[in-house]
Amino acid sequence: MQMKRLAYLGWISRAAILLLLILWGPQSVCAGLMIYPTRIVLESKARSAQVELINNGDKPETYRIGIFNRRMTETGEIVAADKAQAGEQFASDLLRYSPRQVTLQPGKAQTVRIMVRKPAGLAPGEYRSHLQFDRVADAEGAANLENLAKPEKGEIAIVLQALVGASIPVIVRHGETKVTTTLTDLTLESGADKALFFAFTIRRDGNRSVYGDLIATFTPAGGSPFEVAKVGGVAVYVPNALRKNKLPIKLPEGMALKNGTLTLRYIDRPEAGGKVMAEAKLAVP
Repeated sequence: MQMKRLAYLGWISRAAILLLLILWGPQSVCAGLMIYPTRIVLESKARSAQVELINNGDKPETYRIGIFNRRMTETGEIVAADKAQAGEQFASDLLRYSPRQVTLQPGKAQTVRIMVRKPAGLAPGEYRSHLQFDRVADAEGAANLENLAKPEKGEIAIVLQALVGASIPVIVRHGETKVTTTLTDLTLESGADKALFFAFTIRRDGNRSVYGDLIATFTPAGGSPFEVAKVGGVAVYVPNALRKNKLPIKLPEGMALKNGTLTLRYIDRPEAGGKVMAEAKLAVP
């Protein structure tokens, strides 16, 4: 629904778009760059999508846009992927996008359009690559060293520019896709300064990824449940069968984690319906 609303924003000022993005919530801020949405999913009949970029900084910035293949490790780290592994399908050959580079003035926005082209005979399943936005160095400032550094006679001026980028997953689903999810290996672990962590594993089975929020509650014997941990936007991508996680436990003042039950739920994002995809319990003596 939000993507459809964005399609009708042509007549609204870019300042209004910025306000809407803030109100809608999902966004990524990286060196002044705001991105909405931070995840694209093109279901079987969908053929296009769009991403809004906004320069939230105080100077013009240029970003080069590209599509790269990435994979997720068992601990959730996203790393480069040169060749597809068993069960892994990249979307890079299916995607077209425009523009390839943008220069954003402060407070201004730019729409990036993404199109999917599926060849005949495409195997059913989920295909994923990542749309990446790389900040381009200020060539004029970098070439003019005296504007950035004033070396003494006989010294060498060194100019370093931090190049920061961001990327979002683009997922293409074709044909029938399904997935089941379970939560296993629930344990409590101690950290430094008596910190408590709730460790567990998300297990995924099927030909599509899962994405949702994790919420842990504690119910003391004879008492009412209360929230002790929460994290949003946790994915397990194809072809990964599992993802290992660890959440810090935060207890209300005066409460202790004993004689009760920890309940962990993996819940669909609100925009996807908010259903419980998996639930597990751990007895705490």
